[in-house]
Amino acid sequence: MDDPLGQTSVLLLLPPPPSASFHQFKDAYEPILSSVYSNLSQSLGGLNQSAVLEIALSLPRLLSPECQPRASTYGSLRHFLANIYRLIGIVSVEKHVELGGPGGIDARVFFLDFDTVENPRKETVSVSQTGPIIDLPTLAKSARLWDTIYYPSTPVGEKLATAFNSIYAGEKDPNAGGLEAIFGVPNWTTSEPLIVPEDPAKSVAHYSVVVGGTFDHFHIGHKQLLTATALALDQDPIPGKDGLLTIGVTGDELLVNKKYSEFLESYEDRCRSCASFLTAILDFSPPASSAPRIEQVSEPGPNGRYTLMMIRPGVTLKLVQISDPFGPTITEESITALVVSQETRSGGAAVNEARAKKGWKALEVFEVDILHSGDVPTVDVEDFASKISSTDLRRRRMELAKK
Repeated sequence: MDDPLGQTSVLLLLPPPPSASFHQFKDAYEPILSSVYSNLSQSLGGLNQSAVLEIALSLPRLLSPECQPRASTYGSLRHFLANIYRLIGIVSVEKHVELGGPGGIDARVFFLDFDTVENPRKETVSVSQTGPIIDLPTLAKSARLWDTIYYPSTPVGEKLATAFNSIYAGEKDPNAGGLEAIFGVPNWTTSEPLIVPEDPAKSVAHYSVVVGGTFDHFHIGHKQLLTATALALDQDPIPGKDGLLTIGVTGDELLVNKKYSEFLESYEDRCRSCASFLTAILDFSPPASSAPRIEQVSEPGPNGRYTLMMIRPGVTLKLVQISDPFGPTITEESITALVVSQETRSGGAAVNEARAKKGWKALEVFEVDILHSGDVPTVDVEDFASKISSTDLRRRRMELAKK
């Protein structure tokens, strides 16, 4: 069912990968992604349309007690997150597909707690309908209107699809699409533990996590960064432990010296992109009868302009306009964790030095892996880089404007 705006939406169910190694990950998933991208490209037919591809990457036991708090599994999950977004970039280059926008495919990744091993389920923690880690029933009951649900026609893929459809078939909206197998893909088994939790005694639960960035011309690098931030946030049903996800978005006045600054998106547009993406990977509840509660705040002083948006009860998104490199990390003592890229890790150290001067507790700093162009044919490396560079995206807008 294409929506009135001409947007197709599909779901791809991926069973657990053979290992954490990128090369084995790529060998298993690249043929599957290539097939889905080919199908979607043909359905778009070069028209002024776009497609949303939601990718549910299965990993066992993510909602089990031994994988709590979320900080204990962050080290494992960040690598899988980088693997899948790196592979998305590679396939988009191979298939000459834009990553979003007219004629493009907007891919979004979240994690599914699903085990293909025939073992009785052990105890799980209380499950909410909040991603980016969810269980199979939550996904099947989410009432999202996918045109097609793809899955690989392999033993583990069939097992995942059967388990999903046993719930989805009874919940399915009359306007939603059905399941479709992808044939001719390699079979594999998982031969090693995929998630290796750190010692829970050394891991702290975080209910207020922050990340900062420009988020101009939203791309897969931004998606990886925001998903990683959400992975560091605990969602605990205990009253008074609601999760707060703070996104510091650079104000327009700090960006005047950016390259191709005339093609920068406005602060409001950049905030909308962040909020739309995070809602898509966090909220899997059935559609609410009322619009989400949004509060716009404008107060004097640093970080006084912000938007509060309740993603769902217990999880709030805060979009803050920042005017310096520190943002709310040195004005809000209650924040306990900061997410940075490997390229900006020095910023985390600077933040904690500034907090120490105020007598505040240091933030736990979580890093995000860099998306690099390994395994991309040399002739296509520049194309891969342009898909994860806001500067290149602005340059391309400038070149189009001159035509």
